[in-house]
Amino acid sequence: MAYKISDDCISCGACAAECPVGAISEGDSKYVIDDGTCISCGACAGVCPVGAPQE
Repeated sequence: MAYKISDDCISCGACAAECPVGAISEGDSKYVIDDGTCISCGACAGVCPVGAPQE
């Protein structure tokens, strides 16, 4: 199951830089994960300072 970014996102971009498949991009109010590209590796969750990426 792909990760999703919760509304806790502070738009710091740490997750996007860490994603090995480029599934994360900047949205209107927070970063978003393309569920068709996400490989559920958890790299984004490991670097997020607020724990916004969640399975």
